[in-house]
Amino acid sequence: MSSAWTPPALGARATWTRTFSADEVEAFAGISGDRNPLHFDVEFAAATRLGRLVVQGGLTTSLFNALVAMRLPGPGSVFLHQEWDYPAPVYVGDTVTAEAEVIEARADKPITRLRCVARREDGTEVLRGECLVYTMLPATR
Repeated sequence: MSSAWTPPALGARATWTRTFSADEVEAFAGISGDRNPLHFDVEFAAATRLGRLVVQGGLTTSLFNALVAMRLPGPGSVFLHQEWDYPAPVYVGDTVTAEAEVIEARADKPITRLRCVARREDGTEVLRGECLVYTMLPATR
């Protein structure tokens, strides 16, 4: 027997904010292996249309890992599916706020669909998409 599922309300929202440092970019590279010169080589990045060092996309999407697991739908939640677009870069030192909104929540299963948008502190949208989330419910005794 498991705990009862109470779906989040349609339109419910939550946010998660983080400032990305060079140390975090380095740590992510150590985990992922992503050592693209766009993230580490100042001269290389300056010579591209981006103009300066950018954060790995995986760090940007990680904001939604935290948001989903900690706030909406909350503990026990894992991704079933994600679709992401990256309309603008996140630069090293940027503060980014991720926001998720419930656009569908099943009553029969602990499944929630979220519309997701992340913005830099200047309001520029840096990530948008949708994700489908399953919330693991602990067994009751």
